[in-house]
Amino acid sequence: MHEWALAEAVISAASEAAKKEGLREVTEVRISVGELQQIELDVLEFALTQFRKTEFQDATFRIEKVKAKMWCRVCGNRWIFNEKELNESTVEAVHFVPEMAHVYVKCPRCGSPDFEVLEGRGVWLLSVKGVK
Repeated sequence: MHEWALAEAVISAASEAAKKEGLREVTEVRISVGELQQIELDVLEFALTQFRKTEFQDATFRIEKVKAKMWCRVCGNRWIFNEKELNESTVEAVHFVPEMAHVYVKCPRCGSPDFEVLEGRGVWLLSVKGVK
């Protein structure tokens, strides 16, 4: 159900952007989704098509998944998060509260949970294209 709420928010934000740009019809909406959000991209894409408003009838939704990149504050190690290292219940916890990653993920070099997420969080509206 998380994906449905996100889809509704994306459509709302894209609609506002379209109004601001004077678009009467939207042809493309680009979205980035951080890996730590643990979003089911096919469910999000389906939900987006279900929330279409008049100006979005023929719009294409392009969803880009952004890999989670981490930086350890203790040893300076940078690494790319691998969600396959987490079990199913942990993946679900991170899905609903991405900050929970600090409880379950540790630096692969020194084992510290003190890291910063450099990329791979959130859902971002990248662009809205259309016809004026």
